[in-house]
Amino acid sequence: MASLRDIKTRINATKKTSQITKAMEMVSTSKLNRAEQNAKSFVPYMEKIQEVVANVALGAGGASHPMLVSRPVKKTGYLVITSDRGLAGAYNSNVLRLVYQTIQKRHASPDEYAIIVIGRVGLSFFRKRNMPVILDITRLPDQPSFADIKEIARKTVGLFADGTFDELYMYYNHYVSAIQQEVTERKLLPLTDLAENKQRTVYEFEPSQEEILDVLLPQYAESLIYGALLDAKASEHAARMTAMKNATDNAHELIRTLTLSYNRARQAAITQEITEIVAGANALQ
Repeated sequence: MASLRDIKTRINATKKTSQITKAMEMVSTSKLNRAEQNAKSFVPYMEKIQEVVANVALGAGGASHPMLVSRPVKKTGYLVITSDRGLAGAYNSNVLRLVYQTIQKRHASPDEYAIIVIGRVGLSFFRKRNMPVILDITRLPDQPSFADIKEIARKTVGLFADGTFDELYMYYNHYVSAIQQEVTERKLLPLTDLAENKQRTVYEFEPSQEEILDVLLPQYAESLIYGALLDAKASEHAARMTAMKNATDNAHELIRTLTLSYNRARQAAITQEITEIVAGANALQ
């Protein structure tokens, strides 16, 4: 049985740990509020640009553009969004597990796919397994702006345009609520899921429809990446907040258990001392 000093030391250490996890929970809660606002405020822009792109692409009999056309798949690209830090429960592991299992099922050779990764956790995961990472970005701020990921978004779209890969899938955690995040797989390129609106807006094109799409479609694809990143950041803060709350609750439960053990051990020690004193007194009589 552990000594009173050992139990007391463990209680004190657990109390300090609970203070740290509680502070981290409060920080994550604050970051979540802002990240959730950022993600929600970006939705109207995404809906509007999707409407415009669909109307332009499908207007006047439809336009032909490489980003709108499926082609024979020789190589597949995977854009994976993870975090730079852990302590977020299953936030990173769920995404990485799905991506890894998908790649193992679809491809027999590393030459058949390429990975673009956002976040240090994902980068470390793929490098340890010698998987082909062609682009990466780390150390993004907790509230990223489009300027922070503009370069990697531009390069990602460019890799599809120049034929480095023939299709691109994006994996991230979709924010549902503070206690629920869903791992999401989305086909980003080619843009074959543009649906024509019931009330389609008719545009007059100047310059030509194709020239407008040359500018508009890459911007739209880059916006999809940024929107997914905002969604993933809100999920990250929510997952970390929940993980730290669970850690704090577990620490409090452990403190209660250890305190009960301490009191029992202390009571047993006192009883033992009284017994020894009474026995000694009886021996003197």
